Formats: sequence, C-alpha cells, structure tokens
Amino acid sequence: MDLVPPNTQADLRHVSAKSSEQRLSAFMHEVSGRALIMMESATKNTDIAMDLVQEAFISLYKAYSKKPTEEWYALFYTILNNKLYDWKRKEQRSAIPFSLFKKKNLDFEDDAPEEQIADDYHIDPAEILSQHMTINEIKEAIDKLPIRQQQAFMLRAWEGFSTKTTAEIMQCSEGSVKTHYYRATQALQQMLSYLSPYHQNKGMTDE
Repeated sequence: MDLVPPNTQADLRHVSAKSSEQRLSAFMHEVSGRALIMMESATKNTDIAMDLVQEAFISLYKAYSKKPTEEWYALFYTILNNKLYDWKRKEQRSAIPFSLFKKKNLDFEDDAPEEQIADDYHIDPAEILSQHMTINEIKEAIDKLPIRQQQAFMLRAWEGFSTKTTAEIMQCSEGSVKTHYYRATQALQQMLSYLSPYHQNKGMTDE
C-alpha cells in the first residue's frame, strides 16, 4: 500500500517528532481541502461533506493516533469512503417508503462488471485538468460522474495513489478501479473537450 501519495505537498520530515495533536493538525491542513471537494462531489451537499470529513478525522485520530503520519493517508481515505458508503446507503433507504419490505439494490451506480482495461494512469491529468479550464468548470464536470468514478479518478489522478491502494480504499478489485478510472477520464475528456484549444479552433474552421 502507498504510504504518502506522490501528489501530497506535506513535508513529513518535521512532523514525526511532534505530538499526535500537532501531527493531526498538520495532516488536516494538508488533506482537508481535497477531501472536502471529493465529498461535495459525491454528496452534492457542503454541510454533509464537511460532517463526513470531520467524522473521518475524528475516527482516524481515535483509532490510529499512534500510527506514523505517513500511514494516515490511505487510512484516512478508507475511513472517509466507508462513511460516505454508510451515508449513501442511509439516503437510499430513507428515500424509499417501506424499503424494509422489498428487496433493494443499495450498490452505488456504475458498479458494472469489470472490463479488461489496462491501467491508464499514464494519462496525464493535465490533459484533462488543463490551464484552459477553471476550477468551477472542472468541479462541475467531476460532480456529474457517478460516485465510484469520482473516487477512482480523484484518488488516482489527484492524490496519486496506486491502483492497488485505491482498490483497498474503495474496497473493490484492482480491475474495478481500472474500469472506473478509465470511464471517468473518458467522460471528463468528453465533457471538457469544448474547452480545449483544438476544439475551439476546429469550431472556428467549421464556421
């Protein structure tokens, strides 16, 4: 499992000697912004997203405060995703009257059978999240993805976790991660293609 994801900005050389509270504070400062965006995309509700992130930090500290800081990253996102799953299941149950009396599939959307897809991590996220796109445009596109695709894309492309670690965090197979990640990149490229210079130049030529 990855310890510190490649895309993190934290400098762990100076936090190992700090108290658990100081380490948690530094860790929260490092990951809370990205984690909040991930949960906002999944829940479509800022207040709920903040609650989930806060609960995940509390659970992390209670269960793993003695763990080295570098081990917190994967542990935190595993806890956070478990809390998201629990919230999603409760929402699905409460939205269906008499759900206790009928069989209901509570799996997340986009959990289709795995496809034989190569790990496309060589896709440069910069090609999708390029300088020609604003943060709001990017976030709006990610919000439209099914939850599992959001998770796979953000854990792989944004946090930089490996396929193996992402699968452990999402509690699915590596093949599922590859499928979700591939579908996410394809969908984002299609949704954001109108922002690329090539697309814009082509439109001017067609006129």
